[in-house]
Amino acid sequence: MKYYLTLLSFVFFISTSAFSQEKVVKYKVSSGETINQIAQKFKVTPFDIYQLNPDARTGLVPNSVLLIPTKNGDAKKEVSETKTAAVSGKEIIHEVQPKETFYSIEKKYGISDEALKAANPFLEKNGVQIGQKLVIPAKGTVPKAATKPAKEKGSEKYVYHDVQAKETKYSIAKQYNTTVEDLEKRNPEIVSSLPVGYRVTIKGTAPKTETSASAVPAKTEEPKKAAESKKAVSYMEYQVKPKETFYSLGRVFHLSQEELVALNPSLSEGVKEGMVLKVPAGYIAPAPIVAAQVPTEKTAESSVNSNGGGIKIIDKVKSTENDNVEVVELTKKRGANERKKVVLLLPFNLAKVQSDTSGTANRIKSDKFLNMTLDFYSGAMMAIDSAKTLKLPIDVAIYDSQETKTTSNVSNLTNKLQDADAVIGPFYQNNAESTANTLRLYNVPVISPLSKDSANPIENLYQSIPAGDVIKNSIFDYMRSKNGNIVAVVDKKKESIINYIKQNQRGVAFASLTETGGIDVANLKSLLMPNRMNYVVMETANTAMIKTTIKALIDSQKTCQVQLVILEPNSTLDTDEISFDNLVKLKLMYPSVTRESDEQNVLIFEKQYRLKNKVNPNTYATRGFDVTFDTMMRLVQGKTFQETADLMTTQQVDNKFQYYRKEDGGHANKGVYILYYDSDLTLKVAN
Repeated sequence: MKYYLTLLSFVFFISTSAFSQEKVVKYKVSSGETINQIAQKFKVTPFDIYQLNPDARTGLVPNSVLLIPTKNGDAKKEVSETKTAAVSGKEIIHEVQPKETFYSIEKKYGISDEALKAANPFLEKNGVQIGQKLVIPAKGTVPKAATKPAKEKGSEKYVYHDVQAKETKYSIAKQYNTTVEDLEKRNPEIVSSLPVGYRVTIKGTAPKTETSASAVPAKTEEPKKAAESKKAVSYMEYQVKPKETFYSLGRVFHLSQEELVALNPSLSEGVKEGMVLKVPAGYIAPAPIVAAQVPTEKTAESSVNSNGGGIKIIDKVKSTENDNVEVVELTKKRGANERKKVVLLLPFNLAKVQSDTSGTANRIKSDKFLNMTLDFYSGAMMAIDSAKTLKLPIDVAIYDSQETKTTSNVSNLTNKLQDADAVIGPFYQNNAESTANTLRLYNVPVISPLSKDSANPIENLYQSIPAGDVIKNSIFDYMRSKNGNIVAVVDKKKESIINYIKQNQRGVAFASLTETGGIDVANLKSLLMPNRMNYVVMETANTAMIKTTIKALIDSQKTCQVQLVILEPNSTLDTDEISFDNLVKLKLMYPSVTRESDEQNVLIFEKQYRLKNKVNPNTYATRGFDVTFDTMMRLVQGKTFQETADLMTTQQVDNKFQYYRKEDGGHANKGVYILYYDSDLTLKVAN
């Protein structure tokens, strides 16, 4: 079928080119190219290409031919539109095209926002809509609606909105029937971020003083700060990396899916690797530490000045709802004044950085592993600042482990490590194991901070990231704790998942597949039970199979309780073909080693990190903070690290640490969050 579609498209191209030789060029698709890359090459939008090549929406075939609109063609089109536009006196009638906004129309005709809205009053209520006929007043003329007395014009009602938690620019714009672009134009300071409590101007001009007749009581500090922070908004280009989704991009840039699409209309086709996106400058954080902040080669004894930051520590115990595990928020115990020593082994590889002829800045820009190290280091330094603020009796030393996958410098540092109360690092699993073996005689705990590999049985080694099977086990344990009926929908290609469930999760019913590999809907429905919660574990990347399964489950919600579950991240669910509303209806649930939280201590950490590093903390930075801070806090409980690991489950900014002794030796972490989408579209923790 695909062959016939391609052939039909090719015939269409040939017939079309005879009529549009002056407006388009033919382009042969190279292997691996994306629509975004081609659009960028010809300086057109993906929408322009899709208009001439509808089949391209389903994917690009190498060596196929696309019709690309040329600049000349576009220019002719624009001229012809201008000529055919209805002219009434000095006014022009403009028909709104896809992706046009107030700003683009006003810029095109050189008119003000006020003049355009005065000539078209309905725009105040409905905004710009595709296909609308707008009256464009001639330059220098005053629209009739604008000929009111100056006093009336100056008395335009002032409308404002105080930003609430979890609100986005898109949701606010929708609430007031305006656009994100109009909000940003009126409030330039919200382009890069939208602080909770900030007063956004929706309409009119903010009162100069609180004693004005139309003034509304407000915080006096915020308008002042807003005025001081007004500056030109700058954007940067960002290339989408493999496996990135709307969710992951949203976390990096603090933008909602709607805001990302508003800035990049091509995202309406879904997130694809290689796309070049327009994002606010300053919100991408691959390397928040500048070269001057890299520690010296021999050692970097912690001497960072505390700026009063750090997170607030609450001395109380929380009981979780479902798993009877006490999550302890640690604080310094009275009498625990004996000074402790923590060592961080971080792979700066300074010798390589200093010998790089391209310069340190270029090295930092191009070396992903060094970027990851610097991110982790920046978070660890935030933890050290917090410890200083809390006046914890801890000394911290940081050494360059000079790591590669197979080598490290740790053997030369043994005499500096043997008196440590805890060692964090190295990063590579085999190096962490080698370090633990070396320090086993001295009973020094070694915390592996980033490795996801299953560790060899070494008594003093602690894996801080839960292993893959532990993550999967956690959600099955949760479903069973709810007395759930568990059904699996797994396609044939997911052999590892099939084997895992059969070997480790007995009693799970597999839904039958058809001869073509699709889901047998009748069989799936027959496995659901009316009097129990039905958890349907779906593991497939096949879009048709996903859509069929979701439809069947939504139909089944009329007669029984159903919740959709995935065991691993699934990028197919983050495309336009899969309705997010349907995923919310089924309360999509999955296990995760990190969470999203708006708790006060989390917000304080993020704010302090932004103040210090001028960017938002990414995953590695947050992990650097969590592992380092958790380790230090365990050491001031009046117990050894080993004793606290056996007794206490802790929770930091993003990560939970629930260490347990493995049967074959050593310790691992089973601190996993069970997350689900609630009806208010937010992610919540189930356990």
